[in-house]
Amino acid sequence: MGQALYRAHRPKKLDDVVGQEHVTTALSRAIKNGTISHAYLLTGPRGVGKTSIARILAHEINGLPYDDDSMHLDIIEIDAASNRRIDEIRDLRDKVHIAPTSAKFKVYIIDEVHMLTKEAFNALLKTLEEPPAHVVFILATTEVNKLPETIISRTQRYAFKPVDLPKVVAHLRAIADDEKIKVDDAALELIAAHGEGSFRDSISLLDQVRNSAEKVTLADVQATLGIAPQELIAQLLEALAAHDAPALAVALQAVHAGGHEPSQVAKQLGRALRAQLLSGKPMLATDVILPLLGKLLEVSSSSDPKSFLEIILLDAAFSGQAPAASVASASPAATPAPAAPKIMKEAVQAKPPVVTEPHPSTLRKAAPAPEPAPSTGAPAPTAEPAAAPAAHPEPAAAQPSPVQPATGGALDKSIWPKVLAAIKAKHNTLFSIVRATEPRFDAPGTVTLICAYPFHQKRLNEQRNKEVLGDIIQAVSGQNVRIVCEVGTPEAVIQAGPPPLPPADEQVFTAQPEPTAAPTKQTQTVQAISNIFGGAELLES
Repeated sequence: MGQALYRAHRPKKLDDVVGQEHVTTALSRAIKNGTISHAYLLTGPRGVGKTSIARILAHEINGLPYDDDSMHLDIIEIDAASNRRIDEIRDLRDKVHIAPTSAKFKVYIIDEVHMLTKEAFNALLKTLEEPPAHVVFILATTEVNKLPETIISRTQRYAFKPVDLPKVVAHLRAIADDEKIKVDDAALELIAAHGEGSFRDSISLLDQVRNSAEKVTLADVQATLGIAPQELIAQLLEALAAHDAPALAVALQAVHAGGHEPSQVAKQLGRALRAQLLSGKPMLATDVILPLLGKLLEVSSSSDPKSFLEIILLDAAFSGQAPAASVASASPAATPAPAAPKIMKEAVQAKPPVVTEPHPSTLRKAAPAPEPAPSTGAPAPTAEPAAAPAAHPEPAAAQPSPVQPATGGALDKSIWPKVLAAIKAKHNTLFSIVRATEPRFDAPGTVTLICAYPFHQKRLNEQRNKEVLGDIIQAVSGQNVRIVCEVGTPEAVIQAGPPPLPPADEQVFTAQPEPTAAPTKQTQTVQAISNIFGGAELLES
């Protein structure tokens, strides 16, 4: 079995460590001058050389040669992540008084020391403060904030820093040449950037991609990391800047189809937006770009990164639109027809005669239904016009029906406003989806709904929703239709909003509150997301 590159190229001397000269210089002088401390604390991000320097230091203060595979009885490494209890620290405290077997100092290296329990820290504290003269402690951690101040104050602390990108690239090039790995400079730069200042992460990635091709290219590294091409990132940014939701949805679909990791795409977008801010020429408004940068950081920790990335980008696309754009026009309350508020107000104040029951004193006993005439072949006498039932409606007719059945109506776009009004009266969630589609009546007996988003198509294809929609269309047109849902780009629907509702004399108005003030930016955003994903999918916190 081959050895990992990061182990094969681990530094063997303090002078071999790259990027931490402020640490190696101070430790080298301490060894040369004989001013060795009884306890050291090495802190910093992962993969920058803390453990390597701890091992090198443990050997050099004892004058021993260091090899990655070498072991010495007087150099004890303890992994605090798996030896964090008080019992292990008590055992260590009892053994520190035993003299070294052959070396000058007995060195204890405690890695990930922040994992120790509170009781274990208390047990270590006295020993760490006043250890025997032959004992040296070297503590290493990536989370110094979790260490008690009493521990930190009893050590010499050395803070490691992420390695500069040019130094990482140069070190990777040296390793690639030594291992005879053919790799482009652009690929090495991407590997180093992905490592974010960590030598171990960068070298491990080089080890992973070394067998991707005869010569590793930038595309090979991008495919391994799930990074989207710059052209696709530019397409996303352009759609955001233009507040073009359909174009943004198309670009996101390309991201998912290409197998690019949402967390990586979020990082790329964050870097690009940050670069625009620093250049002083951002493509988005500051009040949009700053919240977006914060939300992009949360993509990697989301339980559903793909959906979370899509939602925050659509929210940013809708946030910068003017009130007359698609966000405002998508809400019927935001852009009512000019006469609608007056009609609705009058409908609330008036008393519809159909719901006013006649006074008991004016009621007449209903005439019995006439007996059916015998079949004599003569034409049946014509009945009186149905004027009386209109003047004296039955109680059952007091409840208005939101859908007035029609017979033989034309199956074309002229019926669609009536269909929308009927859907809104019966099923508000379904109405929020159907209103954002574009109906087509190309085939006889078939209604094709063009959806802007796959999510809308999925909801409309649910059997329950199809049955409700089919029943309403049949009630309005008098025809039994087949409903087909397809994904397209109904630009007219998105730009101009939903089709108008039917005229006032064909609508059934119910009591509604007075129109409120213009919607706020937050309500516009919520309404826009509701138009895309459906009202039932929104959760308010």
